[in-house]
Amino acid sequence: MEPVAKGLHITHWTSQDLARQAVTDGIVDAISPRTIRRILDEVDLQPHRTRYWRTARLDTTFKERAEKVLWCYGNAEQMARRGIWTVAVDEMPNLQILERNPIRRAIPGAIEQQEFEYTRHGTVNLLLFLIVHTGRMEVAVEAKKDAAHYIRALRAFRRRHRRLNGVFLIQDGDPSHTAGDTQEYWAGCRGWWRPRRTPAHASWLNQAEMLVGAFGYHYLKRGSWDDRGAFIEHVLASGPEYNRLYAHPFEWTWTNPKMRQWFASHTH
Repeated sequence: MEPVAKGLHITHWTSQDLARQAVTDGIVDAISPRTIRRILDEVDLQPHRTRYWRTARLDTTFKERAEKVLWCYGNAEQMARRGIWTVAVDEMPNLQILERNPIRRAIPGAIEQQEFEYTRHGTVNLLLFLIVHTGRMEVAVEAKKDAAHYIRALRAFRRRHRRLNGVFLIQDGDPSHTAGDTQEYWAGCRGWWRPRRTPAHASWLNQAEMLVGAFGYHYLKRGSWDDRGAFIEHVLASGPEYNRLYAHPFEWTWTNPKMRQWFASHTH
């Protein structure tokens, strides 16, 4: 039951609120917030927490795009043996380069501490490529997030992998991905690039988002850099290390049959 049903203007329940309401409603004579927390824990209910999500547009376009993306994932290893990779790409735009000093490392009895105040040293745009069948990554630093720089990164990727027969490129609907210049570039590649767009509001179908989370956790989360150049140097050195220490194909169990079953149950 929402708090408004009890005439309250709070937006969500806390354990203290629930304890007070239980007494007000005559459910118990007295109960502590601690007991409420124990009860909630037993039924795995966390009303104090929330997570954002975005509703996908479940239409024929969603189904068609999802099918193409999931086919690429399901056949990534097989296609790789034919010299055609499945590569997912995603941006980390406008990353703030922050300097925080000092950082107090963890010691027995005390967790690591970071200074709350920081000095800004500009921003950087990163473009991450995930080679799906291996889990390995490549990173490009973009001076600007637009079609021209996206095309430049794609050209560099193709030069590095010129021996491939082609790439299925999984990407979202970012303006740099759908721009006319980008479409023209692909058209001139004679089918080497085979772009596949995730459905609108369904970028979670892009495995590169998982790479963004993993790379950011290991290499960006607790960092402190005193200038933009130091940050870029760190990022470029981190990609090969990530591949050596952490790279593996991400576990992906959402297949086309599962998607079609889910789609059918949500559109009838």
